[in-house]
Amino acid sequence: MNPAATTPKPPKPSRSRSNDRRHARKQSRINTRGIYLRAIKDAFVKLNPKQAVKNPVMFLVWVGTLITLAVTIEPNLFGPVTEDNPHLFNGMITVILFFTVWFANFAEAVAEGRGKAQADALRSTKSETIAKKLFPDGAITEIPATSLQKGDTVYVVAGDTIPADGEVVMGSASVDESAITGESAPVLKEPGSDVASSVTGGTRIISDELIIRITADPGKGFIDRMIALVEGAERSKTPNEIALTVLLAVLSLVFLFVVVTLPFIAQYVQIQVSVAVLVALLVALIPTTIGGLLSAIGIAGMDRVAQFNVIATSGRAVEACGDVNTLVLDKTGTITLGNRLAEGFIPVNGHSMEEIAYVALVASIFDETPEGKSIFRLAEKLAARIDFDPQKAEAVEFSARTRMSGTNLPNGKQARKGAVNAIKGFVRTRNGQETPDLDAAYEMVSQQGGTPLAVCLDGEIYGVIYLKDIVKPGIRDRFDQLRRMGVRTVMLTGDNHITASVIAKEAGVDDFIAEATPEDKISVIQREQEKGKLVAMTGDGTNDAPALAQANVGVAMNTGTQAAKEAANMVDLDSDPTKLIDIVSIGKQLLITRGALTTFSIANDIAKYFAIIPVLFAAANLQGLNIMKLTNTNSAVLSALIYNALIIPILIPLALKGVNFRPLTANQLLQRNILIYGLGGVIAPFIAIKLIDLMITAIGLA
Repeated sequence: MNPAATTPKPPKPSRSRSNDRRHARKQSRINTRGIYLRAIKDAFVKLNPKQAVKNPVMFLVWVGTLITLAVTIEPNLFGPVTEDNPHLFNGMITVILFFTVWFANFAEAVAEGRGKAQADALRSTKSETIAKKLFPDGAITEIPATSLQKGDTVYVVAGDTIPADGEVVMGSASVDESAITGESAPVLKEPGSDVASSVTGGTRIISDELIIRITADPGKGFIDRMIALVEGAERSKTPNEIALTVLLAVLSLVFLFVVVTLPFIAQYVQIQVSVAVLVALLVALIPTTIGGLLSAIGIAGMDRVAQFNVIATSGRAVEACGDVNTLVLDKTGTITLGNRLAEGFIPVNGHSMEEIAYVALVASIFDETPEGKSIFRLAEKLAARIDFDPQKAEAVEFSARTRMSGTNLPNGKQARKGAVNAIKGFVRTRNGQETPDLDAAYEMVSQQGGTPLAVCLDGEIYGVIYLKDIVKPGIRDRFDQLRRMGVRTVMLTGDNHITASVIAKEAGVDDFIAEATPEDKISVIQREQEKGKLVAMTGDGTNDAPALAQANVGVAMNTGTQAAKEAANMVDLDSDPTKLIDIVSIGKQLLITRGALTTFSIANDIAKYFAIIPVLFAAANLQGLNIMKLTNTNSAVLSALIYNALIIPILIPLALKGVNFRPLTANQLLQRNILIYGLGGVIAPFIAIKLIDLMITAIGLA
């Protein structure tokens, strides 16, 4: 059966855009409702002591709940009490403490549920697809996609689902990748391009036909790895999160010691404090707000990265983004638009425009890159034509070592194009002569920010190709933002020093390395790390894998090689190298959110301290300490606990969304946190606790 002769299936009919939007909104509501319903159930499951003990602060509240439950059942369990209705008062404290723990579990469950929902959406793309396996003799057999092995060849036409990850070897077609990237616009796939030749299992071909070579064994495809990454509920805590957990545990122990010694002080001034009030005081003073939201903040950080179509292998990688000091960036495709195109030819050594066009055409006939195709098209516009049989010629592939490519002609001549210095060396090995006007053409192109490629035939140089590349609009402003955050940018490029300096100046990077080799990437990263810096970089090729593994944050492109994806700790589904800048911003937002809520939580303790302690000692003629003018001990305790419990669900949206990120220095961020979350964390509970006290008094609960 000949694939070319097969009639393509018509694409499936699509809804109108308005229907699509309505369907998306409805689906979003269903997904959100499902997340919250599942989180309600999971919050109860997390009450299991084996899970509760993982959070020291909330575990202390959990134990306190059991103690108050015991004194609710038997108020005199730890001695006689003086409250008028201890069963009601102790029972109310127990209920409030229970919901404090449950709200903390709910916050974590919601954050986890968003990751599970994403995994479910990905799993829905893994239907039992039938693959058309193509054999060497042209025969086609339909088999289950799960039976495909690495190296098999499949044939897909419009309407088919691509059965597994692979590389396009023949054909050109539009592919719907929305199931993976979320981008509704179809993507053109064709062989000969790193970006356009890679396809992912679960995506759908919507026009024409393709022949694909499978690159992943069953169960090891990209969607399988994504599901495993985003679904894992058993995440490991990051170093900063562990350090903060230890700090919160130490603070809780300090307050526990204070509360344990308080009865002796109260006895000295002839005041009796019940066990329920002591437990309530402990819960009010320990940092329960950040203790309840800490896990949710970390999980939500990974989710925000996922919303940018980036899959992180761990929370450690996301957190490391917030501490990055140096960004190592390739020029092409990251700082510039990429896909450099031939803008013109500059003849040298007395040759004509027609002659250089011919040699450039000959040197590019096997070059399938966008750059090579643009040279071929420009030469054809100048009436250059091939005067030999291409099937009898030999292609010379580009390599980072030789820094040139070309064609060995049937008559024995060798046409080459590449870096000027590389072509000079090639010509010298053939006893050719360098020409003085070559350097002038080289400098002219370089000073315009272009890339000069020299062209030669055997030992004679014919001229320079002017490859034009454009700096991405707005990239300079983004680098300025990174600089204000204390992040240094280093541009790597294979271009010559003059071109690199022009692009670096226009883009606003802090440093650059010209004529860079793959080894230079590792050297740059190691030098920065030796200075105590955290380094991030992007890459997509096999030769990038060592550098990606060396970097603290390595972001591989989805269209990159398997080696690059395995070496990196993040994968960008959109294959956008500039995404690294966004990822750094998300990492810093994670740290800022954690710091802001920690500041707010600790500041809350000041108000709760003044709410409970002064009222406890009111019986010792110290009413002047009751600056909040709360009604009595019971109302003060209940008001502080109710605020303490309610503030957790109130802050869940902020923990999941993150504090608004602004590119500020560390000192500016500290001042902003203290002003907004420190001062706000002191004022807000004073107001809230007083209002709650008035309501409790009005309904007669105290």
